[in-house]
Amino acid sequence: MHRIFHPFRSAARGLGPLEQRLLEALWARGSATVRELLEHGYHDLAYTTVMTTLDRLYKKNMLCREGEGRAFRYTPRFSREELHREVASNAFRELLDASPASSLPLSFLVEILGERDAQLLDDLQKLVARKRRELIQREAGQKDVDPREPEREGRG
Repeated sequence: MHRIFHPFRSAARGLGPLEQRLLEALWARGSATVRELLEHGYHDLAYTTVMTTLDRLYKKNMLCREGEGRAFRYTPRFSREELHREVASNAFRELLDASPASSLPLSFLVEILGERDAQLLDDLQKLVARKRRELIQREAGQKDVDPREPEREGRG
C-alpha cells in the first residue's frame, strides 16, 4: 500500500531523502556552508551534490542564504517544530477536505489515538476544552465593544 501523504509534501513541496538529511544537519548546526557540511560528516557526498541540494532547498523556500566570500552560508528558514506543525496542519486540512462529512476523519483520528495510547485521548480532550475557552473569550471580547453603539459626549 502506498502512503497517501509524504511527510513533507505540503510544506516543502516534497523533500527527497538527501534534502531531508541536509536540512537535519542544518537544524543541528544552525547554519553552514557547503564546505563546513563536507568537513563535518558528509564525506560520502561530492561538493557539487551538496551545493546543488542546498540550492534546491533555497529555491523551495526552506533555507535562507547569505554570501560569505565566494560561498553561501545556509540557514533553515523554519525550525523543525514549525515545519512539522505546518505539515500536520496541512495533512489534517486535506483529510477534512477529502470527506463530505468532517465527522468521519475526526472519528478515525479518535480511533487511532485510542489504539496508540489512551493518554492521547485525554490530551486531545484538554486541547479541545482549551480551544473552546479561547473561542468563548474571543466572542465575549467582541461583544463587549459594539461598534454600532455611538459614544456619548459630554459625560460628567
